[in-house]
Amino acid sequence: MVSKIVEVKNEAGLHARPASVLVKAASRYKSDFTIKMYGYSVNGKSILGVMTLAAEYGAEMELIFDGDDEEEALKTVVELFENKFNNQQL
Repeated sequence: MVSKIVEVKNEAGLHARPASVLVKAASRYKSDFTIKMYGYSVNGKSILGVMTLAAEYGAEMELIFDGDDEEEALKTVVELFENKFNNQQL
């Protein structure tokens, strides 16, 4: 299991488009993906789960991957946050 705390850096927060990009990227990997924020845990491969977090600009969340490709999956998803979900062609 690997995890990292990230911050939502895009000004509009984790709205529909970045949430969709996040789920699509995470779903390419076999590892389980959990997002923890404000005491809630959601399946990071579920668009509904991610949207229910209503993560605004500046929000911090913990990304947790568990599985055979966990390191690669975490790296990919962290890069999305670092790049503010811009210019992502998945």
